[in-house]
Amino acid sequence: MANRLARFKRWLRYKYIGLLRAKGGASRVAIGFAIGLFVEMFTLPTFGFAFLLIFPLVYVLKGNLPAALIGFVFGKVIYIPMAIPNAMVGTWVLPDHFVVHIPFLYDWVNRALTTSMKLIVGGMIDGAVLGALLYFPIRASINAFKHKRKEKRRMNRSRADARASGDS
Repeated sequence: MANRLARFKRWLRYKYIGLLRAKGGASRVAIGFAIGLFVEMFTLPTFGFAFLLIFPLVYVLKGNLPAALIGFVFGKVIYIPMAIPNAMVGTWVLPDHFVVHIPFLYDWVNRALTTSMKLIVGGMIDGAVLGALLYFPIRASINAFKHKRKEKRRMNRSRADARASGDS
């Protein structure tokens, strides 16, 4: 069991470093994360169909798909506390007289659909704002990691060169 846990930790670290070294740079990873977070903020009221938006958005905006999936999972973690602001924003944006009314459905179903529409609209707005706000710190942290890695490699190379010239 301990061996399996150690292998899992090593695999997670490997994937994390692969994400940090992803092709296209830090902005692609950050935009991927922002896309995943944006989509998650309105996927629950759409019964998960919004998840399918991740793939074309990542392709069109040239994001990183693994980062988008991580952003999606992060959004799942914060969705419950964010549902209240999502509903509030949806209520502010949609007109007061907005009501879903489908004649052959029960009244409680129409009310649930109205609430879902408020969550969807508010989630889209909040998700876009959260994605935009988190894009910059994620990009900066990945760039800082890459800069630190580059400096460490440069220092190791200069030490190796010093040792090689001292041995001759």
